Amino acid sequence: MTKLSVNINKIATIRNARGGNNPNILRVAQDCESYGADGITVHPRPDERHIRYADVIDLRPLLKTEFNIEGYPSVPFIDLVLKVKPHQVTLVPDSPEQITSNAGWDTKKHVNFLSEIINELKSAGIRSSIFVDSNIEMLEYAAKTGTDRVELYTEPYASMYPSNPDEAVAPFIQAAQVARQLGLGLNVGHDLSLENLAYLHKNIPWIDEASIGHALVCDALYLGLKTTIEQYKKCLSEP
Repeated sequence: MTKLSVNINKIATIRNARGGNNPNILRVAQDCESYGADGITVHPRPDERHIRYADVIDLRPLLKTEFNIEGYPSVPFIDLVLKVKPHQVTLVPDSPEQITSNAGWDTKKHVNFLSEIINELKSAGIRSSIFVDSNIEMLEYAAKTGTDRVELYTEPYASMYPSNPDEAVAPFIQAAQVARQLGLGLNVGHDLSLENLAYLHKNIPWIDEASIGHALVCDALYLGLKTTIEQYKKCLSEP
């Protein structure tokens, strides 16, 4: 069964807008778990505009499900994850000023750099995932790094889905099949929602994990957090 990892960055953005500790990030993460989330994802950025490094440290002993930390593998980031030792680290190619992740790694260009990082994570017993586009060559070079998984950047799928679902999902089915042939675990993330998630899962049922934050938090404003998580889980459980 595909796991749902709830990205709580947007909750931290709301907290940081007013200072203080409302909403309480630790409580929200624990509530997500109690409502059925299979994991929690955070993406601490250098400017700490949402999740702070201190949040990451505080979350680790409290979480009972999988903890996934995303980020660019700078020295401070790697120091943080080696200290916290989450279940999974997802490497993204973001520059510090980016609002959100908007492209996968050029794994061919950065194969040596990524291989060194992956080896460091493996030595610490941390599962690794590389954020990639649905490009076959990038998947092949991702496999050369020794990574455990890849996370497909699904914004192109989400953008095309309303007008042509079949065309939107086709390159992702192909990429998922190649990833499986290469022995890579498969995660997905970015712009997935209640509108498009079930169709992606129907066509690629062997997805290991879907990491969802922005749309899920937006839906929770209307549906409530518990009902929202239940509905996303339903999208990942239906054949």
